[in-house]
Amino acid sequence: MERGTTLFLKVAVIIIGIPVLALCIFLVPEIANFAAELYPDHTFLKYLVLIDLYATAIPFYYALYQAFKLLGYIDRNKAFSELSVSVLKNIKYCAITISSLFVVGMPLFYLIAEKDDAPGIIVIGMVLIFASMVIAVFAAVLQKLLKEAIDIKSENDLTV
Repeated sequence: MERGTTLFLKVAVIIIGIPVLALCIFLVPEIANFAAELYPDHTFLKYLVLIDLYATAIPFYYALYQAFKLLGYIDRNKAFSELSVSVLKNIKYCAITISSLFVVGMPLFYLIAEKDDAPGIIVIGMVLIFASMVIAVFAAVLQKLLKEAIDIKSENDLTV
């Protein structure tokens, strides 16, 4: 593969990470404070919201790092290796973890949406859960296809 294509994808991975970092710095504390204002008797909700949203950022950035590693393997012509299969497996687990954390956090967002009369919050949460599950399934399919391609390649190497 041409180096320019993977360079573009590496830049895209970095550009994807920057807005999420900005959201974590600026928007997440505002959301947590908003939850605390809606339920002044339950100030612990602020910390639950913070924990849930920041906990989803950890596997997100790990998955971005794994994608960056995969692009490095492609640059070094190691795309059809067990390393790539391992990276795809890690991305799949990260996506499943993100989806699970959002599922666990949905009751918090339901409380916020109910009190604020904003059902769009629940829809956004459902979209995030669905999107991360789609990424997990896509990574699992790519992992399986890559594993089969490696097996076919090794069989061909043995017959020649």
